[in-house]
Amino acid sequence: MHAILDLAGRLRASREELFEALQPEELSTRHRFVLNEVLAHIEYLEAMIARFEQELLAGLAPWEPQVCLLETVPGIDRIGAAMLLVEIGTDMASFGSAERLASWVGICPGNHESAGKRKSGRTRKGNAWVRRLLCEFAQAASRTRCALKDKFSALSIRKGHKRSIVALAHKLLRIVYAMLNHAAPYQDRTVDYEALVVQRNAPRWLKMLEKHGYLTAT
Repeated sequence: MHAILDLAGRLRASREELFEALQPEELSTRHRFVLNEVLAHIEYLEAMIARFEQELLAGLAPWEPQVCLLETVPGIDRIGAAMLLVEIGTDMASFGSAERLASWVGICPGNHESAGKRKSGRTRKGNAWVRRLLCEFAQAASRTRCALKDKFSALSIRKGHKRSIVALAHKLLRIVYAMLNHAAPYQDRTVDYEALVVQRNAPRWLKMLEKHGYLTAT
């Protein structure tokens, strides 16, 4: 599953880069044929990835409340929440504290890291996949309008971008621990949570309404 989701990210980036590169180009018939074949293959892979994601979410149906909790955090989408729960579970008592969870992940404060990678080059203990997920969440959160973005901006003045992402990733993990431990959603005075939930779930809701005949597809 890790490999499939890695592929999903690369495909999205490749599609965007391909379209940007071809904007100023005049394509021959042969070039258009090749391009159409490449895009068809990308679409096939994206459909396969969507099926894997659907299977992942179906398997996590008993933990839907926890998935929804994590979705309230800026920077964490539904698939990201699901992947994180697969790795760390929902019972935070098994870790005992946020510090122990951070130690298990390998993202404790003071580690000499750069966006999840050790500068020394030595083998890194902990869960590298969770560290990567958290850094992706931090990257996304740093671009949203929320207190986490303000935290990132303050950190980046003295730490630089990469080290600030790691620090924000650590903070996100502590937030996740507290949320799962107390079954409480994330609260941020700068976030419109109702709008955020609608934005994230509207496409899925529309598909369900169409499927059950409440809406007609146009």
